Amino acid sequence: MKRGRLLIGLAVALVLGLILAEVVYKAMSQANTRQTVTTSQIVVAAQQMPLGTRLQAQDLKLISWPAGEPIQGVFTRIQDCVDRALITPVLPGEPILEGKLAPKDSGAGLPAVIPEGMRAVSVAVNDVVAVAGFAQPGTSVDVMVTGQSQGGGPSENVTRTILEDVRVLAAGQKTEQDRQGQATTITVITLLVTPEDADKLAMANTMGRIQLALRNSIDANKTAPPPLFQGTLLGSGPAPAPVSVSAHVHAKAAAPPAPPAYSVEVIRASKRETSEFPNQ
Repeated sequence: MKRGRLLIGLAVALVLGLILAEVVYKAMSQANTRQTVTTSQIVVAAQQMPLGTRLQAQDLKLISWPAGEPIQGVFTRIQDCVDRALITPVLPGEPILEGKLAPKDSGAGLPAVIPEGMRAVSVAVNDVVAVAGFAQPGTSVDVMVTGQSQGGGPSENVTRTILEDVRVLAAGQKTEQDRQGQATTITVITLLVTPEDADKLAMANTMGRIQLALRNSIDANKTAPPPLFQGTLLGSGPAPAPVSVSAHVHAKAAAPPAPPAYSVEVIRASKRETSEFPNQ
């Protein structure tokens, strides 16, 4: 009798366990169904690429992206990006956006990244002028020039900021021969400027010594600092104006008029005489 009751208890426990397992399984299945996220394919960079790179199919790849979190301007097909040039550097896995690509049929390399109405001007610099190598593509710099003033007075060294918030397009090195025919490596910085600023930069590079000042890329304020003259920097100040000396001879002060003479009348018997005497 006891054995029969034990078997019945085990059978009931087994049935209850199966029912509980079924309930748990259905609950977990429903939870997984609710957590399933719909995704789509977007185009990203397969490797790091500099600006001016003409994209090829092997440079790109597709990854899954949540369909509920769309990215403005993103591509969903690799063939839509092929043969278009980058106008900004990209990192591996970075989405390729319309705003990062040059217009179609605009070519590749540096010309493709120059906006309409702008110019790219290169200047030769050294490590000091190039801010110890920190003037890299994408950064912003101010351009200063030092030379001799050509005003009406005596010439004197002056430093002036001629360009502010200029974008660096490219930075690299090239090899040239010096006067002795020896190969020397120089650093070249390419700046994005307007046509008017291109003239200023060319003149400054020819007539003076240029210096770049690195600035925060989000700082677009232009302060227009006044020129700094050598005399002001060294504390000598401007030369004193010469004392003006009059060329005419001062006239001698006129002598006061002589006092009038006085007369004395002398009577001698029947004779009357008048004598005048000067007043002392």
